[in-house]
Parts: sequence; C-alpha cells; structure tokens
Amino acid sequence: MPKKKLIHFRENLTFPFLFQPSYLDLREDFSLRGRWHSGFFGNTNPIVLEVGCGKGEYTVGLARQNPQKNFVGIDIKGARLWRGCRSVREESLGNVAFIRTLADHMERLFAPGEISEIWITFPDPQPTKTWRRFTSPWFLEKFRNILIPGGTIHLKTDNRDYFLFTLDVIREESHTVLFSTDDLYSSGIKGGITEIRTFYENMWLEEGRKICYLSFQMRTS
Repeated sequence: MPKKKLIHFRENLTFPFLFQPSYLDLREDFSLRGRWHSGFFGNTNPIVLEVGCGKGEYTVGLARQNPQKNFVGIDIKGARLWRGCRSVREESLGNVAFIRTLADHMERLFAPGEISEIWITFPDPQPTKTWRRFTSPWFLEKFRNILIPGGTIHLKTDNRDYFLFTLDVIREESHTVLFSTDDLYSSGIKGGITEIRTFYENMWLEEGRKICYLSFQMRTS
C-alpha cells in the first residue's frame, strides 16, 4: 500500500466526525441510529445523506451553503473520505459527519424518518449489475425505510443510461418526478446543484459531456 495512503488512513482515526464501524459493529444497529440529532449534531435540523460521497465534495459543499441543515456522507473508500474530512476540520464545519461503510448498511445506521433528503452524485454506473444501482428498486426500498414521508432524492450523473434507468424505475413504481433534465447546465436551474462541482464533473464538462439531473419523491405507500 502506498505510504501516502497509509498516512491518510492514520489521520482518519483522528477525525471525531468520521465513523468507521466494522462488520461486527453492524451486526446490531449502529450506536447513533435514531440518535443523530441528540447524540452527534446537537440540534434538530434536517439530516441530508449523500450516498457514495467519494471525496465528500458535495457533502462539504452543501454543508457550506446550508448551515441550517446537517449532512452525512457515506463511502467505503477511506482514502477518498480523508479529503472531505480534512476540509471539515480546516473549515470547522459542525454540520458534517462521514461514515466509512457500504451503503447496504444504511438501515442499521439510521432510524425510520431520520433522513430528510438523499443525494446520489456520479454513482458507479454498474452496467452489468443494475440491481446494485442506488436508484434500483432494491436500494429505493432501503431509502424508503430511513426517509421522512415525502423526502426528496436527487440524482446527478454523467451516465445517460443510469439517468434513463432511474426514470423508468420512478415510472414503474409510481414515484413523483420533481425535476428532470438530461442537460443540467442548459436547463436554467440555479443553486447548489450547479454551483458545486466535483473534480470529475469539471473534467467531464471540459470534455463536452452533458450532466443529467433529476429529483423525485417516493410514493408513501
């Protein structure tokens, strides 16, 4: 393993807002499940979850723009999370937490209704395992179990197939599309969705690739 990565892993252990539960830890519910407001953030502000947050660029960017909300980013790659954690420490952001784990475990991390909003930004396309996509029916059921009724899910991707797949799932499962575009930066939409850009998003835009975006609400029954 490269020396730099080992240094980052060691530093990860010093971040009080980075949780790295083991598989054994998650055999039972996570200690903060149902207690994120009182046990970590110390307020009752809405909690926004980013799944597959990578370096935390969106989690941190949204936290900067929305101090009245709390943000949690999940990713399995500790080396990626290190960058987001450094930003949180350097900027003294008190409304951010990260969890190093698979998104599969989200129901053990959060109680029903504990999450108000979910962001999925540039997920792995999973071309041969579509059931593993974060907008597959399997994952959406997990989201339903932690979201407040009427909670919003956002998807931002450069993969048009993933975008169209998600629209099909939304239609088949009778969810409600709030906004949808296959060319975000020509859509006229403003705010964090266009102001926050990941490293790879900037690279893809320079290559002339279009960015797709949609937001939707899951049906409540």
